[in-house]
Amino acid sequence: MRLHVVSLALKSLWHRPLATSLNLLLMALGIAIMTFILSASAQLANSATRDAEGIDLVVGAKGSPLQLILSAVYQVDAPTGNIPLATATQLRQNRMVKSLIPLALGDSYRGFRIVGSNDDYITHYGGKLMQGNLPQRPMQAVFGAQAAQRSGARIGSHFFGAHGLAEGGEEHQEAAFKVVGILQPTGTVLDRLIVTPVESVWQVHEKIDGLDADDKEEREAIEQNRELTALLIQYTSPLAAVTMPRFINSQPQLQAAQPAFEAAKLFRLLGVSVDAMRGIATIVLLSAALSMLAALYHALEERRSDLAILRTLGASPRKLLLLLLCEGILLAVAGALLGWLLGHLAVEVLGQLLLNEHNVVMSGLHMTNDELWLLPIAAGIGILAALLPAIRAYRTDIAATLSHT
Repeated sequence: MRLHVVSLALKSLWHRPLATSLNLLLMALGIAIMTFILSASAQLANSATRDAEGIDLVVGAKGSPLQLILSAVYQVDAPTGNIPLATATQLRQNRMVKSLIPLALGDSYRGFRIVGSNDDYITHYGGKLMQGNLPQRPMQAVFGAQAAQRSGARIGSHFFGAHGLAEGGEEHQEAAFKVVGILQPTGTVLDRLIVTPVESVWQVHEKIDGLDADDKEEREAIEQNRELTALLIQYTSPLAAVTMPRFINSQPQLQAAQPAFEAAKLFRLLGVSVDAMRGIATIVLLSAALSMLAALYHALEERRSDLAILRTLGASPRKLLLLLLCEGILLAVAGALLGWLLGHLAVEVLGQLLLNEHNVVMSGLHMTNDELWLLPIAAGIGILAALLPAIRAYRTDIAATLSHT
């Protein structure tokens, strides 16, 4: 009997193509928006958490704390400026500092940022060699997995850094880098970076500025004025979170930014947009439910005589109730599946755009646990929308209906 009810429900929907298509699209649109929000926001949050893990404080030049975090941790913005090299020496000796990783943000190569640092930076993100070796001297570089794949880097090849973060910047032909290693994928920001010793960044810009003098005194003056872009610091104890930022912010040239705090603030700002999109999706789903209710109710009025005939042929009121409920569930579930596919397709398209423009990885194949609720929610909407018409069908009066036909 169940298969018979499903077959009748499918035939009924098939004979109302316009109403069926409209209800499918409304349900699919609402579920697609929900799916997109859940998948995209979860991936961005997970990526942000991984990239900032183990970094308690970022020290950089005065400016926007959020910009400092975006540039030094997530590598997606321009730095706030430079700080004296002596700052790293002083903070490294501070008993509240467990580890300190220097960063000298230089140029880029085919859209991938060249980061001057040391082996600790690679180790921090769990970087392991897939080919070659780690840099041993200035002007050697190791590529993250994504950077190597998309740029076509090969061990032993040479490349020139370009000004700025976007492709097409002016290349610095004065200083060639040599590729000495390629890293395995880590799922972190390291995958889309090119890491070289800090000295490489200094050498490139000193040559550009014509400061590569052979005079000993001038060389010493250059070395004394060398700068870094940022410092990534890990505390020895939670107590340092109270005193260190205050101490650093009191310095005239320095700024302290806490990744956890700034990331939370950023996601609160993004949360407004996410909540707005969720509201839109909810309105669309309610519209789908009301449209489904109207369509099923209208179909019931058109088929009252058909349902009465089914009753005379032996169909029970319960079977008519199940028939209308089945139509609602089939519409809702089919729309939910279509919306789920469209939502993940939209995530994949966005991922490709972010990958090409900002080297941010996002996959349409990623699923979240929250998405498991979408199908039951859609089925529930279908049941609610079909409930009133189903009750009307259950209470169909055979004699009264046939007497009016």
